[in-house]
Amino acid sequence: MSEESSRPASDADRVPLEPPSAAESVGAALGDAARRAGLDPAAHGSTGAAVWSAMGGWRGILESVLPSLAFVVLFTVTIDPETRQGNLLLSLGVSVGLAVVFTVARLVAKSPPSAAIGGLLATVGAAVLALVTGRGQDNFVLGFFTNGAYGTAFLVSALVGWPLIGLAAGYLLGEGTRWRADRRKKRAYTWLSVAWAGLFAARLAVQLPLYFAGDVTALGTLKIVMGLPLFAPMLAVTWLVVRSLSPRRES
Repeated sequence: MSEESSRPASDADRVPLEPPSAAESVGAALGDAARRAGLDPAAHGSTGAAVWSAMGGWRGILESVLPSLAFVVLFTVTIDPETRQGNLLLSLGVSVGLAVVFTVARLVAKSPPSAAIGGLLATVGAAVLALVTGRGQDNFVLGFFTNGAYGTAFLVSALVGWPLIGLAAGYLLGEGTRWRADRRKKRAYTWLSVAWAGLFAARLAVQLPLYFAGDVTALGTLKIVMGLPLFAPMLAVTWLVVRSLSPRRES
C-alpha cells in the first residue's frame, strides 16, 4: 500500500455534502413550526394534549376568539335601523384593544409572543382596511386571502405528489422524505392535505357570499364558528393518522 493511499483523507479530499433539497427545506420549516406550536410526537402521548397545546390552551383560544367576537357583538348591538350600519370605530377599537392586551400580557409573562403578535398585526391590518373603506365586512378581507393561500398550498402540494402534511410529518418523525416510497403513507398524507384544502375552501364558500351581501353579523359569527371548532377536530384527525403511520420507537 502506498503512502498516498494510506494517508487519511483531509478536509479537501472529502466529498462535500449535498445541500438539502427544496422539499427537505420546506419539511424542516413546517416541522419546526409544528413543533413550536406544540405538535411534537416526543412531547405528547395523547391526541387531546397535542391538540390543546397546538391551540395554545385557554390563552390561545381567547386570543383567537375574543377580538373577533367583540367586533361582531359591538357592531351588531350598535346597528342603526336606518343605515343598517353599526358603530365601526367602537367595534374595531375594542377588537384591536383586546389584541394589544393579549400581546402585552405575553410580553410581561415572558411567554412566546409570536402568536399574539401575529394576531395583533392581522387585527390591526384588517381594522385599518375597514376604516379606510368604511365597511364593516372589510374587517374580514385579510382572512379570505389567508384561507385562499393556505387552501391553494395544501391542494397544489397534494396534486404534485409532495403533500405538506407528509413533509411536516417526515421531519417530525425523523423520516425526511422517505415516506414517499411508502404508498400507504403517501396516500394518507395526500388525502389529509386535500382535507385541509377542503376546510379552507369551505370557509370561503360559506363566508364570501355573506361578505358580498354585506351581512357583517352573519359573516363574523360564521368566521368564529368555522375557526377553532373546525380546526381542532381536523387537527386531531391529522394527528391520529400521522401517529398511526409513525414507526414504533423504543421508549
